[in-house]
Amino acid sequence: MKTELIRQKALKIGLDVVGFTYASSLTRVKRTLDDRYMNGLKTEFEIDEISKRIEPKLIMENSKSIIVVGFPYFSNIKHTENSIYGKISMSSWGLDYHIVIRKYLKQLVEELLKIESFEYKILSDTTPLIDREIAYKAGIGYYGKNTNIINDTYGSFIFIGYIITDLLLDIYSLPVESKCDECDLCLRSCPGKAIEQPYKINPMKCISYLSQTKKYLTEEESKIMGKSIYGCDICQIVCPKNKNIKESNFIEFKPYKTNGVVDIKELLLMSKREFDRKYGDMAGSWRGKNVLTRNAIIALDNMGYIDDDIRNSLKNIDSEFLRPYITRYLSKF
Repeated sequence: MKTELIRQKALKIGLDVVGFTYASSLTRVKRTLDDRYMNGLKTEFEIDEISKRIEPKLIMENSKSIIVVGFPYFSNIKHTENSIYGKISMSSWGLDYHIVIRKYLKQLVEELLKIESFEYKILSDTTPLIDREIAYKAGIGYYGKNTNIINDTYGSFIFIGYIITDLLLDIYSLPVESKCDECDLCLRSCPGKAIEQPYKINPMKCISYLSQTKKYLTEEESKIMGKSIYGCDICQIVCPKNKNIKESNFIEFKPYKTNGVVDIKELLLMSKREFDRKYGDMAGSWRGKNVLTRNAIIALDNMGYIDDDIRNSLKNIDSEFLRPYITRYLSKF
């Protein structure tokens, strides 16, 4: 199938960032994974078998090509903050990106099946494969020193979705080499100093990881988190490549429910049903109410803020997971 035809069909449904790569091994990143695993930097979210992280054919045995699509999510909406609002990553402002990506890629597949029959699997951050390396191989963008993929039009605020298929294509994209030059703002700005070297991350120091793990967070780790309730955008916000980027056209990623922040008092007081109603369809909800509540308690601690409503609501929480954080926080007031 001709890639230009695929681009035209993608553009018709609003997808303007498209690249193509072979369904071959991601051998370039094997050494990086070996190094991370040997040095104890594998998180609980990653599997042990490195082969499953670099072999597309373990996902689809007869695969030949991967059609990669970038889904920009940058929103220029300015939210109102006050002393008891916590931050959530822009990646979780709107509807869960897994839902959005699957919807659009399903539409693209349906358009392509009108032309030619083929086998396929639609994926996005739902297998052990390294999505960023697939996007890099497909020319969607280049690696920033913070290991995010940076697109010339939309910056690094871009989700990655792809279709593994048995189609053979006429043209395959070429990778784009880094354009970071001597800039090291992301390294210097990271609160946890998680970017230990250019293109090398220690995830255990990253706010995004700390806000999702269910492991106990020490006071030192908690201080790194600041007011973050889920995820972190700091290394992206300071990146010069994200200045004057094009805003996303996907209305699904706009923060209509949350305005881009979390009302901490509301979060502490709401029931599980109320939590699911407001936050259940955002990407960050996958860790559950308890994890986000823990992060809210840590944010309050870092702000040095308490009032009677917060004190009383925390005293009424009966959770073994949250108890150490509640005790630590209340002991300071």
